[in-house]
Amino acid sequence: MRVPFFIAKRYFLFGRKINFINIVSLLSILVVAFVTMSLVVALSVFNGLENLIRSLYNTFDPQLKISAVKGKSFKVDHDFLDKLKSNKGIAIITEVIEDNVLVKYKEDQMVVKMKGVSENFLNQKRLDSMIVAGELKFHDRGKDYAIIGRGIQYNLAISLNSEINPLQVWYPKNIKAVSSLSPDKVFSRENIRAGAVFAIEKQYDDNYIFVPLDFAERLLNYGDKRTSLEIKVKDGFKVNKVRDQLRELLGEDYLVQNSDEQHASLLRAVKIEKLFMFFTISFILAVASMNIFFCLTMLAINKKRDIAILYSLGATPSMVRAIFLTEGALIAFTGAILGLVLGIGLCIAQQQFGMVSMGMETSLVDAYPVKMELSDFISTGITIIVITFLASVRPANRAIEVSIRENI
Repeated sequence: MRVPFFIAKRYFLFGRKINFINIVSLLSILVVAFVTMSLVVALSVFNGLENLIRSLYNTFDPQLKISAVKGKSFKVDHDFLDKLKSNKGIAIITEVIEDNVLVKYKEDQMVVKMKGVSENFLNQKRLDSMIVAGELKFHDRGKDYAIIGRGIQYNLAISLNSEINPLQVWYPKNIKAVSSLSPDKVFSRENIRAGAVFAIEKQYDDNYIFVPLDFAERLLNYGDKRTSLEIKVKDGFKVNKVRDQLRELLGEDYLVQNSDEQHASLLRAVKIEKLFMFFTISFILAVASMNIFFCLTMLAINKKRDIAILYSLGATPSMVRAIFLTEGALIAFTGAILGLVLGIGLCIAQQQFGMVSMGMETSLVDAYPVKMELSDFISTGITIIVITFLASVRPANRAIEVSIRENI
């Protein structure tokens, strides 16, 4: 065992008598433990929220989405689709027409986002596990059916079993004719029955309905234009690789995005908040490290005689400095290990029992999600090492200034 570590360990361990320095050391350990635990828990919660956001969007959004760089829509014909199908990584291409419409049911009405999708949308199986009522279908016995969000069903009091009252979907077709007394000149209108209800998350449940592509095409008079194409990638192919191939194939006039890129601003905001939280708690750790600074400073004052004896026995200043740096490391590492154990324990307990609720209604989770990542533990450890070292340097330098003649 190296001498600096041996002596630092003796100073670190409590003896028969507990003095003020021991109490400050204990408080330093507890403070480092609390801050470390806070870092682990906070970073894990942000990881969990980011993972939750991805899972919500992955349920609703496609693996790859093609849209126009300029304009609201673009032309899609057989040649264009055949061009895309030449990529071996594409399993399903779903044509999409999406726009805001007015939905009326009996006397109630609201503006929603209507998403017209081709029949193969059901083959992507993105909504299968999210259906809470009705049957997942777009056509049956020559009739069109819509898949509506749970919030829309609640707000309009829609009955899935009603054969008399269909949904009326209205879309403005002639803005110049707004002054006209005839609604038929201003709006296009189509009727459709509600066939199923999905529940994903309030943002989607209150705003979206899915309808057959030909229904949306008739109502919006889009012809062969589409607002986007949604692509499912074949198993065994990497999404980003297929994305890059499509970008090269389509050129600069089209935007090809994976799921994260479709919501880049939100995910970036979560990462920034996580980084801000990391720096905030690290600053608290830096302030808390003053306890270590004062502890080592008092130890250096209290052990002047011991240091003088070490010098007289042949100890070098670098050895004395190492003793106090090691003492600071022992305090910090003990607190860090304790904090890591407590933090991991809290995260596991939250994963298993959901002790802290999010305080909001979602169909997927009702408690704060947590996800532990090795990179967070590494960054936490590095932060503790750096801050502890900086807090220990000044007391260590003060200790080596002890005079043998004045203290023996």
